[in-house]
Amino acid sequence: MIPRPIETTFQNCPDCGISPSSIGEVPFRCANCGYAHFFGPVAAVGGLVVNTNKELLMVRRAQNPEKGKWGLPGGFVDRGETIEQALEREVFEETGLKLGSSRYLISFPNLYNYQGVVAPVIDLFFVCQVQSDDAVSLDQTELDDFEWLYPTARRLQEMAFPSNRSAIEFWMQQS
Repeated sequence: MIPRPIETTFQNCPDCGISPSSIGEVPFRCANCGYAHFFGPVAAVGGLVVNTNKELLMVRRAQNPEKGKWGLPGGFVDRGETIEQALEREVFEETGLKLGSSRYLISFPNLYNYQGVVAPVIDLFFVCQVQSDDAVSLDQTELDDFEWLYPTARRLQEMAFPSNRSAIEFWMQQS
């Protein structure tokens, strides 16, 4: 399946059903009824979980997109959820670790290819300490391996998403 931008998925206006005169424009605007859709980015969080040895927790993806590549614990913010709640939930769901503290680090734009539709995402990254770093328990449906390490250039080349790599590089410059 060839990836396509999400804005090309609107073949008809979701409000009145009329075919637009041009497909793929951002924002989508229906000339017939005036409906507009801006295809804004969705929010996602990533945790730079650091242990007492100043090593970073890296996790390997067990499913697409980017199966077999490395990343940070995290995921999409659910409707009705704060960024902080999403961070706590995602870190716990993926690793079994409970956050002790977290602080905002930086954000980066990202593109997420889900079943061939590429959507914009804004990834918000946090430096996190956990209550106990010796009890990692991966969600095997999402992740198949983890390592505590100080990231190397080789590992950074194996990252699933450029935004994760950029956040780690930024963190390394700050450390």
